[in-house]
Amino acid sequence: MGKGGHNTLVESSHDEQIDSTLPHRLPTLSEIKVKIPAHCFRPTVRESMTYVAKDIVYVALTFFVMYQIQKMFTYGFMFFPVYWYIQGTLYTSLFVLGHDCGHGSFSFYPLLNNIVGTILHTWILAPYYTWKVTHNKHHKNTCNIDKDEVFYPQQGEAHEDSLMDDIFFWFPGVGWFYYLIKGYSPRTVNHFNPFEPMFYNKHFFGVCSSLALYLGMCYLIDVPWYTDSEWNNVKGQLSTVDRHYGHAHSIIHSIGTHQIHHLFTKVPHYHLEEATAHFRKAFPDLVRYNEEPVLFAFARMCKIFLKQRSFQGDSKVFTYTEDGNNNQNHKNL
Repeated sequence: MGKGGHNTLVESSHDEQIDSTLPHRLPTLSEIKVKIPAHCFRPTVRESMTYVAKDIVYVALTFFVMYQIQKMFTYGFMFFPVYWYIQGTLYTSLFVLGHDCGHGSFSFYPLLNNIVGTILHTWILAPYYTWKVTHNKHHKNTCNIDKDEVFYPQQGEAHEDSLMDDIFFWFPGVGWFYYLIKGYSPRTVNHFNPFEPMFYNKHFFGVCSSLALYLGMCYLIDVPWYTDSEWNNVKGQLSTVDRHYGHAHSIIHSIGTHQIHHLFTKVPHYHLEEATAHFRKAFPDLVRYNEEPVLFAFARMCKIFLKQRSFQGDSKVFTYTEDGNNNQNHKNL
């Protein structure tokens, strides 16, 4: 941290850009926005629906190929792990399209966004409307210890890792559904309960409609976190990290371009790369990019998070680090 301010990003040994500090004066959202071409903020129904159709065709084709393998080969079931990997990646692309719907970056038509988003997310067992509400809350409070929706460090007694924590984080699929049902303690929320305070007053009908279709059918954290007094929107969004998902990056619609997505949720996925290029050219000192393979980064950060999810004292800034002792050094800067 520089003297007299908290505009420094806490270092991470895995991120060269993260090791660098932010300027003392951060640009406003408007100052960043003018550096990005205006068309990047304009979705079109035709282009968005083209991606929906393309992804559905890929999902159907993958299913058909696996179905034929099972019919043709006695031990065709041995190909299931490969099928799960490919189909899971394609389902992630469907999730990203529904995610665009939730942000309103799929089209300028809210009704179309909600219809398409509900169908796509229900298909992959994600409750669209409730997730949309909680996810938008996350975007409004990114890296705010006191208000963010998930993965924020908790002040208090040190958290003891447990077998159940390991199961919920490491067993495929379990952690996602546990989060949907329990939320993230202590600010818990049940995504299947339309009477939750977060949903009941403004979103009750939308939640019920989304859950009705859902019942009929029966996304990393080495970033600095700030208390509310130290946090502002630009600081929180710029603290996010871009990552490349390797061969799956384009398949899942470049959602790893996280900085621009967090700064401007209205940018449709097919303009994220272009908008990111303009942002990086205009503000090279604000770029935060991690080249570590995503699966390794996920495993590393899960392990760190489980051990460092709580802290003591009145710290204003917190980060998850490789060496837990470093947290104490950073938190009171």
